[in-house]
Amino acid sequence: MEQAQKTALLVMDLQPFILQRYSETSKLIESTNKAIDAARKANIPVIFVIVGFREGFPEVSPNNKFFSGMKKNDVVGITQNLHVDPSVHKQDGDVVVIKKRFGAFAGSDLEVILKGYQAERLVLAGISTSGVVLSTVRYAADKDYFLTVLSDCCTDKDDEVHRVLMEKVFPVQADVMTSEDWIKSISKSE
Repeated sequence: MEQAQKTALLVMDLQPFILQRYSETSKLIESTNKAIDAARKANIPVIFVIVGFREGFPEVSPNNKFFSGMKKNDVVGITQNLHVDPSVHKQDGDVVVIKKRFGAFAGSDLEVILKGYQAERLVLAGISTSGVVLSTVRYAADKDYFLTVLSDCCTDKDDEVHRVLMEKVFPVQADVMTSEDWIKSISKSE
């Protein structure tokens, strides 16, 4: 099947050192893996986005409160083991984009890859809702992508922040739906 919808699924920040900061991720991983498998079946490219820096964090300015704190504390995993968590259905040959800030586009070649796929619609999954998902929704909306956020494939340390973003903020710029509803929608278009 040709990728008629010109859609790409972005799976963001599902890295071991990030996942270990959350107490319960099994349902999120399960939902995300189902979305990944359905995307592959529908011939929709799956792009993995991870955060990473060079040894010594030369990309981090002292003006950046969050990342300079990580640099100061030399967070293990952000300069080493730059890979998608093994529990996620990544396959050899999948595109992995390394970003340098919260948003998937910041300091990465994601936009070039999306142009190569001729993607017009982005489907977003990742950790955290108030970090990578929010930053990516805002940027991608300003770049005129059609957006879908998979609510059960995202999580945040703060449940209320997650709820407000999914129910009040994201719907202004994106369709928000469960992975199950999205899978049904792409199965109908096959």
